[in-house]
Amino acid sequence: MKIVITDAGTVFDRYVSSDVFSEFGEVVSHHLLKYDELAENIKDADIVLCNKSLMNEGSIKNAEKLKYIGLFATGYNNIDTVYTRERGITVCNAGSYSTDAVAQHTFALMLSFFSRVSEYSNFVNNGGWKRSETFSPFICTHNELYGKTLGIIGYGSIGKKVAAIASAFGMRVLCYTRTVRNEPGAEFVSFETLLRESDVVSAHCPLNDKSLKMFGREQFKMMKKTAVFINTARGGVVDEAALREALDTGEIAGAGIDVLTTEPMEDECLLFGAPNCILTPHVAWAPVETRQRLISIVSDNIRAWLNGNPINVVN
Repeated sequence: MKIVITDAGTVFDRYVSSDVFSEFGEVVSHHLLKYDELAENIKDADIVLCNKSLMNEGSIKNAEKLKYIGLFATGYNNIDTVYTRERGITVCNAGSYSTDAVAQHTFALMLSFFSRVSEYSNFVNNGGWKRSETFSPFICTHNELYGKTLGIIGYGSIGKKVAAIASAFGMRVLCYTRTVRNEPGAEFVSFETLLRESDVVSAHCPLNDKSLKMFGREQFKMMKKTAVFINTARGGVVDEAALREALDTGEIAGAGIDVLTTEPMEDECLLFGAPNCILTPHVAWAPVETRQRLISIVSDNIRAWLNGNPINVVN
């Protein structure tokens, strides 16, 4: 079989290899194909492996041998599931591979505001401690997470992990989700209550019609002026103009953002240079161990499909 990887540059590096897929056939790997390059490069593929490449009629209509699309991702909004199903093409995703990594990054962003490690490190590296009159110069205010309230939007595997870590820090945990559950250590409340009472609001919900721009001007005005907003979910859940306004006016104290509506960041991105805003380039999911786990799941998916028992099918 011929296996074509369309956007290897989004997954692989010197620490994470695609060699495992050679057991299934010939592997042709492309760093990052543009949409108008897809049709030509996958036309003779039996299997396509991709992360964000758009797989629809325009890109796969000439791929007559194509029977399987494997995703290096949990989300599959880049796949035309109706068309692939009509074509008899099996599409499988990789779920729950990044739970620990995203939860870890959520707290890395959170702790950036509460512990101020970067500010203190810069102070020391710039010679400030050498010139200090005291052994503990209080150059900026830092605070404990203990006793603070964390509001979690979405309570899937990542939301649950974040809640567990928050509990270990001694935080009160509020949750808002469509499916209210009886979970120890978490209190399920309305969206409005969560916004008003939380010291940190963290988004962990999927992007869909109901969550699109669910964080807008009205929602930021409901939050405490001392609150921090964290988004490691999807950029589209936030109205970026409203978030910029909230940061500019001091409506909220800060934001930690790993995802944007348009990625890579555009030149005119409204959040670039925003005050008290920490931006990371959609890397919460991407530690080495996490990507290695992802590759293992994707290869297991192919193996199960070849054995006639496909798993993680999304179409």
